[in-house]
Amino acid sequence: MLDEHLGRNWRTDLSLLNELQQHCDFPMVNHAVHQAKLENKKRLAEYIAQQLNVVVNPKALFDVQIKRIHEYKRQLMNVLHVITRYNRIKADPDAKWVPRVNIFGGKAASAYYMAKHIIHLINDVAKVINNDPQIGDKLKVVFIPNYSVSLAQLIIPAADLSETDFAGGTEASGTSNMKFALNGALTIGTLDGANVEMLDHVGADNIFIFGNTAEEVEELRRQGYKPREYYEKDEELHQVLTQIGSGVFSPEDPGRYRDLVDSLINFGDHYQVLADYRSYVDCQDKVDELYERQEEWTAKAMLNIANMGYFSSDRTIKEYADHIWHIDPVRL
Repeated sequence: MLDEHLGRNWRTDLSLLNELQQHCDFPMVNHAVHQAKLENKKRLAEYIAQQLNVVVNPKALFDVQIKRIHEYKRQLMNVLHVITRYNRIKADPDAKWVPRVNIFGGKAASAYYMAKHIIHLINDVAKVINNDPQIGDKLKVVFIPNYSVSLAQLIIPAADLSETDFAGGTEASGTSNMKFALNGALTIGTLDGANVEMLDHVGADNIFIFGNTAEEVEELRRQGYKPREYYEKDEELHQVLTQIGSGVFSPEDPGRYRDLVDSLINFGDHYQVLADYRSYVDCQDKVDELYERQEEWTAKAMLNIANMGYFSSDRTIKEYADHIWHIDPVRL
């Protein structure tokens, strides 16, 4: 699609992607981008059906979080939203819900108990939701095992939404958001790491930012962060944590996740999952609203693609050559 509308030179000069901005208002190009994304989603849906025996709708919003499983990456907050969404659908199954497929992938360090616990929870939640006939195609959850570069090549082009949910002040940079945006996904995340520069280059209207900044996280810690207050004041959060802690998603072992829930409510919630929960859930509501306007969503995806040239290593090396090394390029 890019070759057809931009020529092939962008393949060796990503700054040329910027020309795609001129096509954002063209219905024909918008449709071509949408179709390219849909074909990639169909490929991933086929893989999920074959490998995981879960049938997903390629036209649903593919919400993807693939990265190292770690508490600071806050896959757990993503799971809390998945359960919140599940509860809302159960409460009003006949409402017009934007269908969504939540896709997780990643590996945990071999001795990292809590990270493996979170993987276990994701799979338990998936088992309940995917087998609930009242939910159907409105919501599916999959954890793709044995995440690798080869799987990333299948997953990233199929993503509609890229999750970068790390706690403020914990992410040095990160590059997955750039890979997703280059492949036409919109980003939801905190204003930390490379998301700061992403916001500068794609514009505030083309990225979903939520949660506390690094400075706000530190200020909350300084004042004395009390996660239990969030649990007691937010009805949806209270319901979700009670469900996890009481074994709704692990009926064969009801106490399986009590320690996980305790870590959030009673033992400090170090990465402030509960503090950012409401902001995150509200931001996800905005994602739904935009996804219903498919042409506008695709136009924003195109703007993300168009502005990724800045993040090319070629641009970085050229700036080093010009401003630090003071050398000129030589044709070999």
